[in-house]
Amino acid sequence: MASRAAHKRVSLTREYKSISENPPPYIQAHPSETNILEWHYVITGPEDTPYHGGQYWGTLIFPPNYPFAPPAIRMHTPSGRFQPSSRLCLSISDFHPRSFNPAWEVSTILIGLLSFMTSEEMTTGSVSATEAERRMYAARSRWWNSTGGGSHLKRDSKAGKGNIKAGDGGLKFKSEWPEIDAENWAWMRENKIDTATGMKMVESNPASCGPQLGIATGSGHQAHAVVDAVIQQREAGQGWLRNNKMLVVGGIIFIYVLIARLLGEGTP
Repeated sequence: MASRAAHKRVSLTREYKSISENPPPYIQAHPSETNILEWHYVITGPEDTPYHGGQYWGTLIFPPNYPFAPPAIRMHTPSGRFQPSSRLCLSISDFHPRSFNPAWEVSTILIGLLSFMTSEEMTTGSVSATEAERRMYAARSRWWNSTGGGSHLKRDSKAGKGNIKAGDGGLKFKSEWPEIDAENWAWMRENKIDTATGMKMVESNPASCGPQLGIATGSGHQAHAVVDAVIQQREAGQGWLRNNKMLVVGGIIFIYVLIARLLGEGTP
């Protein structure tokens, strides 16, 4: 038993050195400091896929007899491809121990996971989603990883560190990926991301009617002056009609008589 444990530690330590020095494209991975059988990975969504720019965090839990048996594979970050934090049924996972090849390393397993992720093949643990939905998940993935899907605001949460599916406020992600977590928070501040929802905050700037009327905002006295002038002009017009009513009536009668006389003269 001791020799098997030693072989396991040597194997995984060697693989960590290899994947650190020559990481596969779009993939980062390392073992937990407290348990070499618990590995954490981050996949960056490749270009020309609906996952582009996304940050997908997950775990590989290796059995004590690795490399003669495969790990349990989970992806915690919602992606629109896999059920978050659910075991995935793949030929490289613990669902198929008999098909696992001991020559396969951690990098081989993660490359296989990324390949399956960018396909449309279905299996236990996978889900269906539109490209638009997957792009939406990709855009919110940094927020989700570092806040636990917004659960960091729930001060009375009993989830606790490590209870990722229930929402641990991003504590486990921060403990495993402190540098990436700091980058995520800086990105959220720079892009004005609402840490409660993961959506971009919209600054409210209500439109003012003043400029539409040609009146400067805050020019209250000018506005009153314009209104007063209009009222004075209207009252002045009405007052002139009242004062000159007889003159207007006389003019109308004169014009009527004149027209009648002209018409009468033109009749044979």
